[in-house]
Amino acid sequence: MKGANQTMKNVVVLGKGSLAIKICEWFNQNQNYNLMYVIPVIPSPNWIESLVSWCLEKNVNWIESGHYKDLPYFKIDLAFSCFYDKIIKKEFPKLKIYNVPSGTKVFDWNIPPEWNIKDAYILDKNNKKIVDFKNNNLHLVGYSIPVNKFFSKKKLFNHIYSLPKQPKAIPYITSYYKKYWGFCVSHSKKLQFDKNYKNSDKFKVVIKSNLNSKGHLNYGELILNGKSKQEILISTNVCHPSMANNELSGPIVSMCLINHFAKIKNLEKTIRFIFIPETIGSITYLSKNLPYLKANVVGGFNLSCIGDERQYSCMFSKYENTPSDRAIVEAYNKLKIKFKRYSFLERGSDERQYNSPGIDLPIASIFRTKYGKYPEYHTSLDDFNLVTEKGIKGGFNVAKEAINILNKKIIPKNRILCEPQMGKRSLHITLSTKSNKKSAKHYINFLQYADGKNDLKKISELIKISYKKTLKIYNILTKYKLIT
Repeated sequence: MKGANQTMKNVVVLGKGSLAIKICEWFNQNQNYNLMYVIPVIPSPNWIESLVSWCLEKNVNWIESGHYKDLPYFKIDLAFSCFYDKIIKKEFPKLKIYNVPSGTKVFDWNIPPEWNIKDAYILDKNNKKIVDFKNNNLHLVGYSIPVNKFFSKKKLFNHIYSLPKQPKAIPYITSYYKKYWGFCVSHSKKLQFDKNYKNSDKFKVVIKSNLNSKGHLNYGELILNGKSKQEILISTNVCHPSMANNELSGPIVSMCLINHFAKIKNLEKTIRFIFIPETIGSITYLSKNLPYLKANVVGGFNLSCIGDERQYSCMFSKYENTPSDRAIVEAYNKLKIKFKRYSFLERGSDERQYNSPGIDLPIASIFRTKYGKYPEYHTSLDDFNLVTEKGIKGGFNVAKEAINILNKKIIPKNRILCEPQMGKRSLHITLSTKSNKKSAKHYINFLQYADGKNDLKKISELIKISYKKTLKIYNILTKYKLIT
């Protein structure tokens, strides 16, 4: 371990496997940090690289119990957790983790086998590793099948991917629903391989992966209860490895939002946070909870790519007419932030699922720079040079303000199927009008647009009466239990 230096920041790393090892190596080699202790998962799962073994090899102190409470006292400048469950559960005790078995049918899909990866590399004829998963987990095509074979240069190159227009970037590629294998390298490295090796050379490919048909899909859920059963749904993804903006920024902002709104007493609406794998995760979650969500969710946001400083942007729901859409605009305007609005036709994240026919949840998306609109997207360049503290704070402030606005909106929903009988409720009364008929018409018009998709301000605009009169109608209809 490096010697004490007051200019260096003391670091503790918590986690397991190759990602934790990579992070430890980075801190251990960086002159600005002093890796004081490592807190590994004990016992280490047998299908991943041992963090303990790495500590022993590098002579780095580690906590044998695997518990952060056993750390000796010293000043900690930075604690880096690789989604370490003991830390997450301590900070967010209400977070529930659900496991859905592989093979489970979820709408038109089936949850695939659970993929676990222990190691992957390519050896040249001299047994030199020319591509190594342990150096960067983006080197392996996601969901690659097990391989232990020799290949010619030509056949190997058919399974190596790069980005000619971004020669220093390692691409992120997956193959979830087709059995396949492959590696990803920077294009400069691929050109170097082509130059250094002959067509007659043989290469050994080793991929130590496992496709477990008895595995699970995991997702997290945390609910902050409000005074109303009406809910705001906040969704973010936890699946893409080693990318800061495309993946890590959403969970970070979500956890900051949890900390913020958990401190607010008497929340008007319940706020539901979910942490899911993209696409199959949202499909799974919807298949398990759709009736309840359709009955109670009045708005919400998908958070993705929300940590850079280049742009503020958003994507409205399918028909651009929900309280969520209006809350985003109000939030940006209140914060005096210029933003770019993308068409729903440019969708690519879980807003696809939430707005699908038959699902039709009022969910919009909040971004900094939208996915696919920055050059580092889905590459190794999506790192902490792109995502900054300032960028994260900016994304958090927009999401917080949009949730605040949505939380305060009155979004009525008709409780009666078809037109209610107004006479038996004595609702043919005068409401700042000269005729009972006109008064009753205002009630009926209000109920027509009280479908859970419109707030009071929007209803006032639709039925062409003042907000004050609309609010009075709302209070009367609430009294007669015609709306929720």
